[in-house]
Amino acid sequence: MTETDQKQHVVIIGAGFAGVQVARGLGAAGVRTTLLDRQNYHLFQPLLYQVATAALSPADIAQPVRRMLRRFASIEVLLAEVTGIDVDRRCVTLADGKSLSYDILVLAAGATHAYFGHDEWAEFAPSLKSIADARRVRSRLLLSFEQAEMSDDAAERKRLMTFVVVGGGPSGVELAGAIAELARHTLAKDFHRIDAKSASVLLLEAGPRILTAFPEELARYAKRKLKTLGVTVRENCPVKHISRDSVVAGDDTMPIGVAIWVAGVKASSAGELLGVPTDKSGRVRVNRDLSVPGLSDVYALGDVALVLDTAGKPMPGLAQVAKQEGYYLGRALVRKMRTGAAAPDFKFHNRGNAAIVGRQSAIFDFGWSRLKGVLAWFLWALVHIYLLAGFQHRVLVALQWLWRYVTYDHGARLIVEPERGAACGGLPDGK
Repeated sequence: MTETDQKQHVVIIGAGFAGVQVARGLGAAGVRTTLLDRQNYHLFQPLLYQVATAALSPADIAQPVRRMLRRFASIEVLLAEVTGIDVDRRCVTLADGKSLSYDILVLAAGATHAYFGHDEWAEFAPSLKSIADARRVRSRLLLSFEQAEMSDDAAERKRLMTFVVVGGGPSGVELAGAIAELARHTLAKDFHRIDAKSASVLLLEAGPRILTAFPEELARYAKRKLKTLGVTVRENCPVKHISRDSVVAGDDTMPIGVAIWVAGVKASSAGELLGVPTDKSGRVRVNRDLSVPGLSDVYALGDVALVLDTAGKPMPGLAQVAKQEGYYLGRALVRKMRTGAAAPDFKFHNRGNAAIVGRQSAIFDFGWSRLKGVLAWFLWALVHIYLLAGFQHRVLVALQWLWRYVTYDHGARLIVEPERGAACGGLPDGK
């Protein structure tokens, strides 16, 4: 640690994959750093769908940020929301009215869901970007089965046990497969009046095929596997309207019990606070060293940044991209502070893109090689366990997956949707 390291103050906005990785690089060098986030935990978003389908609990995929960074004495973690950025005065304004000055600013605020101009659909079709979203989806799924169990109307039962997933990307494919497995293998043993195996799961994709980021061969395999799970895949089927109990897609109006939106994302509004142009998804275009053009000592990375690869194509919004960007920037900033050396261009090293398609089935695309089936499924599990933050989380999730594989049991089947209140004993308001 040098005197320069202590004089320079780096402020990082966002404790996702990118922000935490930058902080680790700066903390290891003793650089004075402040990490800001609205939550006190780092969330492993790729497994949120397993919380939504009762396979894991929220605490299994979330780690307190302070615990992750407590060994770095130079890092201060603040639970705060940024409401303004003044690049001329080099300070950020927080929701409580306080301001925080910086020498170097790093934007790593992530992304949120995008309903493409139909934000009113969010009430009826929650997305999966937060723990609150996942708990809401889980509660609605389980509550729909409970209501079907109490209904004597066959048509109403069918509606309540019809689940629609909007969006045929990896998240949509994984979620649709997980809902089908939950109904057919776990809940089928819990209910006696209804046949949970008869639940309908529909995956709707507006484009010509699902999993457009994967080779067509792997997408076809995933579609076949979803069909064996009982998932109906409808491509070229854009959603036109969503209400509480129906979805209008293509030329059909479908009565539904639950709809879930995983069709699009947009960057955090933090990028707009800089006052620089953004793309249609709200991402800030950055240079190859992740600096923001026209601004001094301001950097952006992760889902909030539009980073182009050597071919001029935008890099995908994947956890591995964000982690590699964070690793690169943390060390590049330390080198710049100490030697003044310009950072080399960021280069992404593709470790493979994967999606799980139910029990013992997954697809893995390395670019130079492709895997599908059991081996891809096993590799998917190993990669996700490795990427989880904290050794205890890796062990707990691995054990739960093993138990679920042997018993088909999903242990986190709790209905805790906020709007249902805290009633108990079958009486309102807990009376």
